[in-house]
Amino acid sequence: IKGLRRQLAEEMGYILPAVRIQDNLQLPANTYVVRIKEIEVGRGEVRPGMLMCMDPSGDPITLPGEGTVEPTFGLPAMWIDDQYREEAHFRGYTVVDAPTVVTTHVTEIVKDNMADLLSYTETQKLLDEMAGDYQKLVADVIPGKITVNGLQRILQNLVNERVSVRDMPRILEGVAEAATYTKNPMVMTEHVRSRLSRQLCDSYTNASGFLPLVTLSPELEQAFAESLVGDGEEKQLAMAPSNLQAFITGVREKFDELSMQGETPILLTSPGLRPYVRSVVERFRPQTIVMSQNEIHPKAKIRTVGQV
Repeated sequence: IKGLRRQLAEEMGYILPAVRIQDNLQLPANTYVVRIKEIEVGRGEVRPGMLMCMDPSGDPITLPGEGTVEPTFGLPAMWIDDQYREEAHFRGYTVVDAPTVVTTHVTEIVKDNMADLLSYTETQKLLDEMAGDYQKLVADVIPGKITVNGLQRILQNLVNERVSVRDMPRILEGVAEAATYTKNPMVMTEHVRSRLSRQLCDSYTNASGFLPLVTLSPELEQAFAESLVGDGEEKQLAMAPSNLQAFITGVREKFDELSMQGETPILLTSPGLRPYVRSVVERFRPQTIVMSQNEIHPKAKIRTVGQV
């Protein structure tokens, strides 16, 4: 758990609140439950002393053992004895021990729920911990341009898409700029994301040094733009079911195809549409990264790998 908190601090820019580990005799043997603010957000089973074995291709495991489901991603798996470890590696299976299964599960749960964990108190702590050189910036922005509650909302929007908040000075500078023309948290978040373009591009660049991009077709871009209803910054997406289904099907097929080729592509949209496109994508493929053209840093190397 200490390692997990340290890892998240490095990756996401803030320290996870205290984690308590408790025995619960009401749970079945070898079962664990993860709760956030007393609400269950995940559970799984482990077999201490055994190894979890998975076939990356998704095929059945052909070793003696007990069938199970990997708790983080719901993949078919099997608990095997340690004596089969070398054979499993020889066959190309992924093999992990019980503590790693739990740690991986807890890590993903925490990342999925970081917005709930980033409280008012944690937000204030991030401000208080900024280096002395930046306290003038803090005083200029808080509370004159935005309240701590307002900043909390923006930080929650960022971590909800797994964007690190470790560069608080740049985030505050972005907030100060956005505050000159809007008070809308979503619009402010989009402006801050554009200020974090170098960080975003660095995070998503693949092993070949490129950002693999999937673009929206002009037809879908137009369909999204024409489906925004409301005035000014209070627009809502009201897309026709047929267009929505065409978009969902197109994203699933294209991203599954590229995933089979070993790519983890990014869906690229125009700036005004990004939050609305993301709001749809997160319902059926939450792990998909959605970026706007404003978030592509000028020095980033890009490669278009497909279109929806």
